[in-house]
Amino acid sequence: MELPENLNKDSNGYESAEKIILRWDSTASEDARERMIFETDRQEADLYLQAVDEIQRSLSNVSISTSSNAGKNANAVDDQSKVNTTIQIAMARLEDEFRNILITHSSALETDSLLDPSSSSISTPSHHELEEDDTLSNDDSSHHDLLQLQLQHCESSDSSTYRSTSSIREVDLMPSEAICDLQAIAMRMISSGYLRECIQVYGSVRKSAIDSSFRKLGIEKLSIGDVQRLEWEALESKIRRWIRAAKVCVRILFASEKKLCEQIFERVGTDIDDACFMETVKGPAIQLFNFAEAISISRRSPEKLFKILDLHDALMDLLPDIEAVFDSKSSDSIRVQAAEILSRLAEAARGILSEFESAVLREPSRVPVPGGTIHPLTRYVMNYISLISDYKQTLIELIMSKPSTGSRYSGDQTTPDMEFAELEGKTPLALHLIWIIVVLQFNLDGKSKHYRDASLAHLFIMNNVHYIVQKVKGSPELREMIGDDYLRKLTGKFRQAATSYQRATWVSVLYCLRDEGLHVSGSFSSGVSKSALRERFKTFNAMFEEVHRTQATWLIPDTQLREELRISISEKLIPAYRSFLGRFRSHIESGRHPENYIKYSVEDLETAVLDFFEGYPVSQHLRKRSQ
Repeated sequence: MELPENLNKDSNGYESAEKIILRWDSTASEDARERMIFETDRQEADLYLQAVDEIQRSLSNVSISTSSNAGKNANAVDDQSKVNTTIQIAMARLEDEFRNILITHSSALETDSLLDPSSSSISTPSHHELEEDDTLSNDDSSHHDLLQLQLQHCESSDSSTYRSTSSIREVDLMPSEAICDLQAIAMRMISSGYLRECIQVYGSVRKSAIDSSFRKLGIEKLSIGDVQRLEWEALESKIRRWIRAAKVCVRILFASEKKLCEQIFERVGTDIDDACFMETVKGPAIQLFNFAEAISISRRSPEKLFKILDLHDALMDLLPDIEAVFDSKSSDSIRVQAAEILSRLAEAARGILSEFESAVLREPSRVPVPGGTIHPLTRYVMNYISLISDYKQTLIELIMSKPSTGSRYSGDQTTPDMEFAELEGKTPLALHLIWIIVVLQFNLDGKSKHYRDASLAHLFIMNNVHYIVQKVKGSPELREMIGDDYLRKLTGKFRQAATSYQRATWVSVLYCLRDEGLHVSGSFSSGVSKSALRERFKTFNAMFEEVHRTQATWLIPDTQLREELRISISEKLIPAYRSFLGRFRSHIESGRHPENYIKYSVEDLETAVLDFFEGYPVSQHLRKRSQ
């Protein structure tokens, strides 16, 4: 930069420089208070910087002169005092200019700068982030669009196997001319001993800009205590929003702030740009990560597992970027905080899984579900397990220790047994999920004992184990982990329950259709005892009507299973009744009031079986054959 001609040729450069400095002294001039040097013409700004350089040289010369003539030259001391005063005036002015430039250019990021020109499309976010979040600030539509672009950028650089820092997207926060001016001012302030003031001004202005971005992203100023006092339902949406916002903060906002610090202070020294960066972002970064920390140490409960895993996955994915952005010694605390939160989230997830097992085992409800249908616990546990399988990769990494072989428990009647020898080769996560299913079945077996009707108890087990099988079959990930061998074992259990139901219900009914006890023989007559036969028909009618009345209110929710069981009942009942009717109808019809004994045709029974397991009372008496 060339000195202006009048300053270059002046025999007394200090006086000329001092005049320029004093002309812009805002404490002495109304015009200086109302105008900013760097908002006037370029030559005026350059002239002022050169004047500062001249004053700094004069200060250096005076300091040397005063040091070499200590105690001998009072004029030298006066000169130094005068130069010091001028420097102070100049630094105060430069501090104002520095602040003004920062404020002027601390505007919202340009939306175009957030789009990746190498990508022609934006990838679809994961299913855990698809829900719309209506809680984002909505100050104006243009800024909302900006935030959406930011979030889309972060999601487009996301991948479940991503472990590099290529997702960092530095954007230019200020125009290059402003950066040059800030750099020129910073160099002069720091060389004059005003490093602390420079850092403080920079940090206060840029922190304000970050705070504004935080508000737009919906990041609230919540202490750890504030977060822990919130209801979980309210936290769920905040977690989803935090995950999306954290990606923008680390990969764009903080990374771009670091770049800006390096641009402004690169000629001054890396320690200074680190100091300015940390002065700017340390508070916001702590505020950002405090939210995740609060979740990691909150009270554990099963419903929190999946959001905790979402947080864990997001933070794990961000960790390489956090280490890249906060790579200096002064930012150790941020890296350490992030790593510790990640560790605590992993521990919380493991703890919740363990506590979930215990909760399933000890679930205390004793009131039988009406109709032997699927118990709410079964639905809850299997839906939970299905969701767990969606986090297979994360949980495989978290659950490292394999349960020991042999029975998980032994000699305790309040806990189930599980032989691990037959599950050799399963991953720790697969064993964990199978164990939860074992625990669930153990609990259901206990609940079945609260039914007074043994048939209904068997139907209850059939329904619930069948539901477990269907949930496993319906999830490819879960089926792969559970394995076909264990699935066949479960299938065998619900089929055995169906067989036990049929025995408990129909053996006594079909017993009425036997020939034994109906034939008589004696010295005077032989053949069929009509009285015994009439009694047998009456007993069958009464028993079937009771079964029909009762079991129409029982429920098999699965249509296919319901139909299969009805067919199985019909295959045993209808041929037996048809045969019995064929053999003994004539004996009843030859007597008085046969309709009192043969009340139903084969077709009536076939129709009646269709009422079974619908879950509601029959609206009329058992339909009789046409008379």
